[in-house]
Amino acid sequence: MRILAPFKLAARALRRNKMRSLLTMLGVIIGVGSVIASVSITTGASKQVEDKVASLGQNVVTVFSGNFTSGGMRGGWGSAPTLTVEDTTAIKNEVANVVAVSPEVRDRMQILANGLNWNTQIQGESPDYPQIRDWDIANGAMFTDADVRSIAKVAVIGKTVVDQLFINQDPVGETLIIRNIPFKVVGVLESKGFNLFGQDQDDIVIIPYTSHMRRITKRIFVNSIMVQAASKDAINQVQDDITTLLRDRHKSAEQDFTVRTQLELMAMATSTTRIMSVLLGAIASVSLIVGGIGIMNIMLVSVTERTREIGIRMAVGARGRDILIQFLIEAVTLSAVGGIMGIALGMAAAKITSHFTGWPTLTPYAWIGIACVSSAGIGIVSGFYPAWKASRLDPIEALRYE
Repeated sequence: MRILAPFKLAARALRRNKMRSLLTMLGVIIGVGSVIASVSITTGASKQVEDKVASLGQNVVTVFSGNFTSGGMRGGWGSAPTLTVEDTTAIKNEVANVVAVSPEVRDRMQILANGLNWNTQIQGESPDYPQIRDWDIANGAMFTDADVRSIAKVAVIGKTVVDQLFINQDPVGETLIIRNIPFKVVGVLESKGFNLFGQDQDDIVIIPYTSHMRRITKRIFVNSIMVQAASKDAINQVQDDITTLLRDRHKSAEQDFTVRTQLELMAMATSTTRIMSVLLGAIASVSLIVGGIGIMNIMLVSVTERTREIGIRMAVGARGRDILIQFLIEAVTLSAVGGIMGIALGMAAAKITSHFTGWPTLTPYAWIGIACVSSAGIGIVSGFYPAWKASRLDPIEALRYE
């Protein structure tokens, strides 16, 4: 019973001034609620960005043509054709921890089918492309290595192309015309929606890269090379090994290609949300500090108002430690209850924001624990001085206090 006595006394003291207790907690409620709401919104945004990056593939390293100097002019990605199919073969055969490779040739063209036409992205790829992009085939199948070797006129198409040219029909086995050349549709990709850059990933036609280079565009260079590393841990080593290999193969005075990883893209894409998370968290934390100051102020007022009560308790045997614990419990109770209410308010605010704006929200459980510990810590810090002051009162002077 002696253990519970301080808690009962603290609860009784707080109930005597319900409105004042609620107003005192308000700073903590708003502070914790703001932190939880801001973290939920920014975490949801980060998760959405990460999902968009993940939709580009798993453990992907991409080699781009370009990054060279010619006549004093420096170029960037895609500024000059420098990559070949032979580079792709060398990467696949000589670089460790590479599980899939696809040379890429890209052009935007008008296509025809069923008397309809549509302008879309035509990509020449290898059969490894769906594996690298983590992209399932919804209907039919991907073309094969034999199709690549035979320069076959086959194609795999995205959902947007199906919706535009093959309305209410199964496109597999149908014919698609690209630059007056008939291609047989052998597969349909699962829908992926828009990517990180706002491009419709489903608006695509994929054909063997050999067919694209020899039948469609008559080119000898590829735009880029997509490489899948064996694991996330191997990505950086694969990037370094590809850079070393291609420098040796191209033997150019200056590097004429650029190698980028999915990890770099992820870091770049999430940097903005991380900055916003820190800024919003810092602003919301100010409310917590203000709430702590409010608790300290009210507890000091409470000590002054209850000076005679403290004197009586000391006169009948209460020690300074008992008084200290009682006032500390009152401060921590105010802060902890405010923290719990703030968590509920923050989660509700995040849900309401998501409902009306369509923004994704995600509340990490770790932050709920952090909010609880922080609010209790604020109660201890802000309540310690008033509690210590109360415990140091002289019983005689306290009893004389009017």
